[in-house]
Formats: sequence, C-alpha cells, structure tokens
Amino acid sequence: MSIRFFAALAAASFASVSMANIVITEASSTGSSGTVGSDWFELTNRGLTSVDITGWRVDDNSNSFAASLLLNGVTSIAPGESVVFIESALGAKIPDYRTFWGQIDSLQIGFYSGSGIGLGSGGDAVNIYDSTGVLINNVTFGAAVQGVSFGYDPASSTFGAPSVAGINGARTSASGTDVGSPGVIPAPSAAALLAMGGVMAGRRRR
Repeated sequence: MSIRFFAALAAASFASVSMANIVITEASSTGSSGTVGSDWFELTNRGLTSVDITGWRVDDNSNSFAASLLLNGVTSIAPGESVVFIESALGAKIPDYRTFWGQIDSLQIGFYSGSGIGLGSGGDAVNIYDSTGVLINNVTFGAAVQGVSFGYDPASSTFGAPSVAGINGARTSASGTDVGSPGVIPAPSAAALLAMGGVMAGRRRR
C-alpha cells in the first residue's frame, strides 16, 4: 500500500476522532421565557482541533436523519468552544436570545427551523448528524421545568440534570426568569484531562 493511502487513512481517522469530540452539553425543551420562546441546545468541541459542521443536522426522538433539520449560521466550532442553536426561522430570534441571556456577545448562535421537530417538555432527545447521516452525538432527557435547561456534568460526563445556578457555569438569565449556561465551556473531567495529556505527550515525543 502507498504512503498516500496511509496518509489518507490517517486523515480520515483523525477527522472521525475530531467529530466524535463534538458533544451536546445543554438543551432547553420549554423554550426561553419572554420574547424568545424557542427551544435551544448547545454543542461543545471537547477536542484539540476545530471541527467543520457544514451540513450537519438535528433531529429529536424520532431518531431519523431523513426527518432531521439543517443547522444554519455556524460552520465551525473551535477547540473548547461552545455554540448554541435555537429554533428560529432565518435566525430572527437570535438578537432577542442574546438580550434575554446577556453577557454572550461573543457566543456563536445558529438556528434551525422546519416541521417535525419540537423538543417536548415531557421528555425528548437531541440527535446530531453529520452531512452524510452519521450520528455524531445524542442525548435524552425527561420532563422539564419551565425556563430551566438540562445540562452536562463534566465530573461524571453525564447529561440530563436540570441546571442549577452556580453549578457548572449555570446562572440566572438577564431577564431573571430562566436558568442555564449557554456558551459556558464545561470543564473537562479528570479522565479527559489525562487523555489530553497523553495525546500532547505523544506529540512532543515525535
């Protein structure tokens, strides 16, 4: 086999690892209170390289790529970056979302819209697919409390507990009504830090 083949294989493997480091770290199935009123979720890049998410799609608990909706407005997620997607036609509610939460001027916010998806407050799921239909990450959650998002716990690497102000970066919105942590980067777990250390050590030895 040629060196070119192995280089292509290594590049494909690296791309797969990079995409696998995109995780869903927050979701709100009750819609932000007040003028926003939209479901939203957050993606975080836990890897060491930027990931191109052009053409990626989202679905709820129908678990169907065919029924999924295109993610718009964000094309790349940098290492350690969290981005938010809200349900909004043409992203019209993004300015209201920024005002609602406050202190998120630098946060990348994208949007999705269309029929067939609505994060149910009685329990639902978020499924993220790449442009070819490969499932990148998915989470499930139970019944929601109005205005309280479901978050990711970096200590246990688990998703689904209601956000609590003061824990894992969650806070009360600028409006004073909701609790969540949009755009806050979840700290890596000890295991993740050890894995990163191993990767960096391996790179230094080369």
